[in-house]
Order: sequence, then C-alpha cells, then structure tokens
Amino acid sequence: MVIYGVNPVRETLRSTMMPVERIILARGRRGRDIEGIVKRAAERNIPVTTEDKHEMTSLAGTKSHQGIICIAADYPYADIDTIIKNDNHHLTGSVILILDGIEDPHNLGSIIRSAYCFGINGIIIPQDRSVSVTPTVIKVSSGAAQHLPVARVVNIARTIDYLKERGFWIFGSDAHGQSDLANLDYRGNVCLVMGSEEKGIRQLVRKKCDHFISLEMPGSFDSLNVSVAAGIMVYEISRIMRR
Repeated sequence: MVIYGVNPVRETLRSTMMPVERIILARGRRGRDIEGIVKRAAERNIPVTTEDKHEMTSLAGTKSHQGIICIAADYPYADIDTIIKNDNHHLTGSVILILDGIEDPHNLGSIIRSAYCFGINGIIIPQDRSVSVTPTVIKVSSGAAQHLPVARVVNIARTIDYLKERGFWIFGSDAHGQSDLANLDYRGNVCLVMGSEEKGIRQLVRKKCDHFISLEMPGSFDSLNVSVAAGIMVYEISRIMRR
C-alpha cells in the first residue's frame, strides 16, 4: 500500500500494524517533521530514497502527498474479538461503531479519526458495498487508521447477533429515532450503528437494533453528513461513559 502525507507516514512508523518497506521523499524536501520521520526510519532500518515530485504524484495517485510517501504492507483488518478487547481509554464499557455501507473514503477517514480521538474500541464495516481502508482513508484519518482496529465482515446482521451474545446493546442512528442521544444511559457494552450516506441503515440491520437514537437539532435541516453525525455521537457516548 502507498501511504502519503506527513501525519499518515509518521503514524505508520509509530504503529506496528503495517510493516514499512521504504520511505520516499521529494528531492529537497526538508523540515522538522521530515527529520523526525527520517530518524525513526533509521532506527527501524527502513531505507529512505528520493524521487522528483512528478514521480511521487504518479505513485501516490494524487498531488496531496506533501512530498513524502511510504510503501507499506496491505492494511491488516482486525477480528471482532480483537476490537471487543481493545483498550478504550477507561470508559465504563466497550463502545463499537458499525458503519453499514459507507461509500465515501473521506467520510470513513473522518469517522476513524473521531472514533480514535474519543476512545472507541474499533469500527466494523461490511465486505461488500462499502469503502475499504484505502490510502485516501488513511490520509483523511490523519494516520488514526494505523492505531484503531477496523474489522471487515461478510454479514453485518450476523455480526450484530454475535455482539448481542457478548452483552452489547445495539443503538441505531436515525434522524427520527425515538430518543435523543443525550437522554440515554450508555454504561455497559454499546454498539452504535450508522447507515450509508444515501440510504441509511439497511432494513435487515435495522431489525437487529435494540433502540434508535437521534440528535436534537433546532435548525431547519433534519440530517447531517454521516461523518459529522458520527463524530458528535461518539463524543457524546464517550462523555457519558466517563461520568
């Protein structure tokens, strides 16, 4: 996988999740951040080479590589039990986020970044009809995808059944949910399900949810971008679970 951008490359080197083959710098690229990355690469015996910017743009597939690229192994998806057991920064229980069919890599990257910042255990995405963890997702997450486990499953509904067996309550996000997000007690094991950008949560998955929650919005719009809504919801749930 070709990972690009200062923060994603730095976080890839900090994490043991994805072995790094080499670092590529644009000729003449300097700065304190770059010096730190080169030092870390040397400590790990990772070679650093240089290329011109045009070659790097061709390799990364974008001009937003910031003059630094790393060649790493493919993204290693986690299993469900790894996510359940992941350290979640001393919340009163486990919090898992299920994304039922997010297709925009920018949305997925933003959600991963918010989930990591607010101490969520991990994220579950479906194998089909969903964006995977790509270099763009890693870039938008600012490298958080290198630290937060993401599982990719064949069947979301069966995965929810398994989580229920493990003691999780399943909350579906819905613009017309019965309860406002802030009015529930989330202490325990919680799974928040967010639907796709266009269609929301699929009907089969909706049937598996124990409760539907919404955000109280005094404005005239009745919905938010899914990455914005996810950020607000995981923040509020984590805040409640720290009381």
